[in-house]
Amino acid sequence: MHHPKKVNGASANDAQFKAEQEKRRREEAIANTTGLRVLSAISAAVPVRLMKRDLLFLAERMVNLLDENRAAILARQHGIKKTKENESIGKLFTSFLRRADESTLGRVVVEAVVLLTASHGNASHVLRDAAEFYKVDVAAITTTIKQELAAKEKAKTAKKVAPKPPVKAPTKVAKKAVAA
Repeated sequence: MHHPKKVNGASANDAQFKAEQEKRRREEAIANTTGLRVLSAISAAVPVRLMKRDLLFLAERMVNLLDENRAAILARQHGIKKTKENESIGKLFTSFLRRADESTLGRVVVEAVVLLTASHGNASHVLRDAAEFYKVDVAAITTTIKQELAAKEKAKTAKKVAPKPPVKAPTKVAKKAVAA
């Protein structure tokens, strides 16, 4: 046979596989977004205690220890983006740090420590420990993210299922022409 028919069991397995894959993707998205929000909440809880020059020294050294992906995460956390392709996130971030105030430097140090520690161990465990230390409610952040994702999915499906405009009924002139 040139074109064998698909067995119904195979398509059922494909549907189940796709559903499991979608569930896994959704769980990863929730975990990633939760991690970023927890990191933000932790940094918001960092008190200001060190002098600015000390914090700048620590922040610059800590950021330099991060790999490129984690440095990009930290930069994005503070609204730093490349405007040109040949720009270095490291240089942009160092420039940002030198203009930052003490509380921002303190946050960067804590965030960099969390990201650096997470790169060498279990990231979720590191975030959980930092969240406990800074009394961040991870469950509340996770719930908010799930609600936001559900709202986005609902809006997306609403756009797909949007009703088509009604067809206009034929006018009397058109009815008479069809009758004749």
